[in-house]
Amino acid sequence: MYLKSLRHPFALWPLAAVLLLCGCSVGPDYQKPETPLPPAWAAKSGVAEAWPSLTWWQDFSSPALNVLMDEASQANNDLAAAMARVRQADAQVKIAGANLSPSLQVVGGEMRNRNNTTTPKSGGSPRGVETLNGYFSASYELDFWGKYADAADAAVAAARASHFDWQTAALTIQSNVANTFFTVASLNDRLVVARNNLEIALNVLDAVKARAEAGTTSALDVAQQESVVAGQRAALPPLTQQLRQNVNALAILVGRLPEAMTVPPEGLSSVVLPRVVGGLPAGLLIRRPDVQSAESQLEAANANIKAAEASVLPDLKLTAQGGLQSSALGRALDPASVLYSLAASATQPIFSGGALEGGIEYQQARFDELLQTYRKTVLSAFGDVENALVAVDMTSEQENAQRIAVATAQRAYDIAQAQMYSGTIDIVTMLNAQRTLFQAEDTLVQVKLLHAQAVVGLFRALGGGWQAA
Repeated sequence: MYLKSLRHPFALWPLAAVLLLCGCSVGPDYQKPETPLPPAWAAKSGVAEAWPSLTWWQDFSSPALNVLMDEASQANNDLAAAMARVRQADAQVKIAGANLSPSLQVVGGEMRNRNNTTTPKSGGSPRGVETLNGYFSASYELDFWGKYADAADAAVAAARASHFDWQTAALTIQSNVANTFFTVASLNDRLVVARNNLEIALNVLDAVKARAEAGTTSALDVAQQESVVAGQRAALPPLTQQLRQNVNALAILVGRLPEAMTVPPEGLSSVVLPRVVGGLPAGLLIRRPDVQSAESQLEAANANIKAAEASVLPDLKLTAQGGLQSSALGRALDPASVLYSLAASATQPIFSGGALEGGIEYQQARFDELLQTYRKTVLSAFGDVENALVAVDMTSEQENAQRIAVATAQRAYDIAQAQMYSGTIDIVTMLNAQRTLFQAEDTLVQVKLLHAQAVVGLFRALGGGWQAA
């Protein structure tokens, strides 16, 4: 129904502005949770007042690794999926914010109808009435209690969490690329060691056969050395299998088909392990994207509590409509053709069967759950750094000790080989020295891999080079 008693179509908008300015927000304001912070890292070795850079992998001085990281950032499927989730969350922000703006519509049309009043009694042909109309409508629900603003805040916080989740995914993928690359490099080294040891074993076998022909050793000695040679040959296929499987895994990480991936030629000997340093523990909370994501989800839950509490309060809505209606286009602009209406309404929920109260209780319980998740994430972050620092220290010591073990085994083997050729020791002593050297060299490569992966783990535990703006 159109109300023509109001001469000014916008007479209610000043009242709306007053109500809008008087609007308030209900429910608890967000407070950052208190978390215990250690004054310093327990494992202090290698720690200083500095943090990794955004391109932390470049500190390993490996051009091949740098190329793989660039490819992964552009083509990794998990990272692309995480970015799609970011776009979804950003779109939800727009949707949630739409309720804070008026709804505007423009409608136009033509209608033709015929009834008894439009049919002449003179016997002429019936004719209908054609009506042209066009109108503009606007509606706005006053966010007097901040319900829609709180819902928009929740969407913004959820979008921030999605952005942080993308950063977490990126850091995880970068760590996986580095660890897989180092695994491939170590398998390259282990294959080199295995082939060298096979060559050594063949040379010793030739020497033992020559002594057997000269009658200075037995057929048993020849058989024992042949067993060593066979064992070295058998070690090659499993290493080759692991190498190919890890190359395939590396191809998937960088978005390539396994068939299109070539084996990176580098070994661990060409990789420089940087000295990783981390600042004070308090700085970790803004450098770990998973911590920031957990807090953003907590902020969203708090905003949802406020929106749920506002839902039990009255809703205020203003609508305005104005337009033209005429049976002839030429009279469309006549004052008599102008129509308008203004309306204001208030809606107060009285009984909802407990749905509104249940909504508040649900959001409060959700907040409590996310609060515990946030606290656990913070504790896990500090635990990750402590574990990573210990791993770096211990694998460094283990690598140094294993280098000494290889040097000692090499010296023992050289002495045993010289004495065997001179006939002062038997083949059994020589075989023991040979096996010890082979195992020590292979173990050294594996320990170097553990050390490199521990350094990558520390970069990841420190949040890479990322930090919250």
